[in-house]
Amino acid sequence: MSGAVREAALVTGGSRGIGRAILERLVDDGLHVVNLDIAAPAAVHAHETFVQVDMADEAALRAALAQATQGRAITRLVNNAGIVRPAGIDGATSADLQAVMALNVAASIACVQAVLPAMRAARFGRIVNISSRAALGKGERIAYAASKAAVHGLTRTLALELAADGITVNAIGPGPIATELFERVNPPGAPATQRILDTIPLRRMGLPAEVAHQAASWLDARAGFITGQVVYVCGGMTVGLAP
Repeated sequence: MSGAVREAALVTGGSRGIGRAILERLVDDGLHVVNLDIAAPAAVHAHETFVQVDMADEAALRAALAQATQGRAITRLVNNAGIVRPAGIDGATSADLQAVMALNVAASIACVQAVLPAMRAARFGRIVNISSRAALGKGERIAYAASKAAVHGLTRTLALELAADGITVNAIGPGPIATELFERVNPPGAPATQRILDTIPLRRMGLPAEVAHQAASWLDARAGFITGQVVYVCGGMTVGLAP
């Protein structure tokens, strides 16, 4: 792709973890990637445009999206940014739910709205929403699980609404993935970490690059007949659980 004009993608939360792996994979695949994140990456890639924004602030997000799409036709979108706010039913608060829904769901809708004009003009688009296996149920994740279940409903509804425009919409539900954040909370070798590993049929953690591979496959122009689907990248944890 040297010297060629790269097609553009938008990845939210692309500065670290799964989002960073997706961004790097898309750059490797020949795309220019706009990264919307509250924190800057360790280093900005030559084919990356970083836009710093608190995506939970709707006004700031819409201004950042206007900046990201100005003079740039974005035809691929990965809604990856999210927060957890761990709590069970006895401790969950309305503030937790509002904060999680604002970033995990409402911000995703705003991002779709921002890129739709370019996708519709091109009669082509690829949208991948990053969900979680927690959407199937997970203790101490009342607000988070509810938000990720909402992502599934959003994915399926967008798939129906946008199919006639040549736009596909799918979701990925990662299981335990070895990100910096996960390993900080679950140190390698700790008994609690081993208990998590024992629940994974493959008996290992997933890698961010493995989630990125699934995302990249759905973002490919050749993946035009797959839409409205949720795939769990979970090492087999959801076998027998997924609807």
